[in-house]
Amino acid sequence: MDADVIIIGAGLAGMSAAHEAVKRGRKVILLDQEGPQSLGGQAFWSLGGLFMVDTPEQRRMRIRDSHALARSDWMGSARFDRAEDANPRKWAEAYLDFAAGPMRAYLSALGMSWFPVVGWAERGGGLATGHGNSVPRFHITWGAGEGVVAPFAARMREAEAKGQLQLNFRHRVTALDYHDDGVEGVHGDILADDDAPRGAPTSREITGSFDLKAGAVVITTGGIGGNQEVVRDYWPRDRLGMPPEHMVTGVPDYVDGKMQLTAERAGAHVINRDRMWHYCEGLKNWDPIWPGHGIRVLPGPSSLWFDADGVRMEAPCLPGFDTAATLKRILQTGHAHSWFILTQSIIEKEFALSGSEQNPDLVAAKWKAVLKERLGKGATRAVEAFKEKGEDFVVARDLDTLIEGMNRLTPEATLDPAEIRTQIEARDAQIANPFSKDAQIMAIRSARAYRGDRLIRTARPHRILDPKHGPLIAVRLNILTRKSLGGLHTDMQGRVLQPGGQPFTGLFAAGEAAGFGGGGYHGYNALEGTFLGGCIFSGKRVGEAV
Repeated sequence: MDADVIIIGAGLAGMSAAHEAVKRGRKVILLDQEGPQSLGGQAFWSLGGLFMVDTPEQRRMRIRDSHALARSDWMGSARFDRAEDANPRKWAEAYLDFAAGPMRAYLSALGMSWFPVVGWAERGGGLATGHGNSVPRFHITWGAGEGVVAPFAARMREAEAKGQLQLNFRHRVTALDYHDDGVEGVHGDILADDDAPRGAPTSREITGSFDLKAGAVVITTGGIGGNQEVVRDYWPRDRLGMPPEHMVTGVPDYVDGKMQLTAERAGAHVINRDRMWHYCEGLKNWDPIWPGHGIRVLPGPSSLWFDADGVRMEAPCLPGFDTAATLKRILQTGHAHSWFILTQSIIEKEFALSGSEQNPDLVAAKWKAVLKERLGKGATRAVEAFKEKGEDFVVARDLDTLIEGMNRLTPEATLDPAEIRTQIEARDAQIANPFSKDAQIMAIRSARAYRGDRLIRTARPHRILDPKHGPLIAVRLNILTRKSLGGLHTDMQGRVLQPGGQPFTGLFAAGEAAGFGGGGYHGYNALEGTFLGGCIFSGKRVGEAV
């Protein structure tokens, strides 16, 4: 044996599993096809949000949360309805116990801390029993995604220095070595060193090969979001219609799903591959790092959302409310884009961009930097850069000129200025009173009842066509690939199962490769903060088992 445990994939789930395994005295080899600059994988690029329940941060913001409320929200969102959902449901229950129990203390002991204003993501589809977060639960880690990755990366380096862990970068696993008794190791290619920036494509030149043996092999290689061909192949046509012809890509190209297919060919069971999570608010990155690089807008509730035909979308298809319902609604037009129309006042208060590289103030983990960036004049520097340089933005002083610019961007789906104006004026007429029949205006007023939103996330209600709040801004929104919600079917120890339900001896999986637990602990919908949380939790459980 070369080690007790081989872990394939040095992202967040892999590091979490390695950390726990090393703590238990296991000798671990951690493999990754990318270089050392990519330690931490996709998590590095995230905003660093974590789904936690009944925390001091929530209580300080006067948020009353509980395990029971979080469970109701989760199950109403997941809508588990398949026989193979038994293990995913168990994983969901276990994660809720963790999120409402020891999670915060565990992560705090590793060195994490959180921005004091808790975010309110995925606000829901309209019913208390349905999809969505009843209360804010999105805890942004100081340091953003880098702040989540750093404590685990530091422990990997410490374990390596002590001889407890071997980090083998540029090692691409191409096959599992198995026999009747189970998996006994892996083999694959050694790739040429490449110092390309983190996230950028790297060379696939082969310089050698490797063959390693261990008592346990753990797959933590992520999902399929960087491989649009596979995304389209798995697309749930029965629920969402045909996949869009054009999408932007929310993860690096190495997130290709190949290791999951390798395990499946060896006899592992993959379930819920048609469940996936793609965003509706994607922008083409004006300064891309990976092919087709897209960035997600994290919108507050005030932008008016129009489909490609120029029809204002109805609830729950409002900014930040119901991703899956909105995705289906957008694609019903036969086009792959939609539009925000908003004001400068809204973009200054409500627009954030996902990703650590778009939020240097949060990465700096300093209150002074946050206050200057979020409450100073104008939108954040990252947002203003997209407004100035991004091809999806149109800025104008009047509505007719704005729509002319929008039509230049999408000549295949031109908008009628009179119809757009009629809808905006009708909405604006609802602002005069503190009450309204417009669902979005009601949602805005509800959001401002939460002091976190009122402070930094939701603009004071105003007329879109009021020149005092101008200029007007239109943003073309693209579908952005992101997460797999299904994956390798695992039991509660993280052991990969075969189609008949029996464990595949010696083979484990965690993170997105395992649907964040069990083969899909989100069910059909995510509540946000559950991707990083699921990687940490499922990796931890596997590390405690191997």
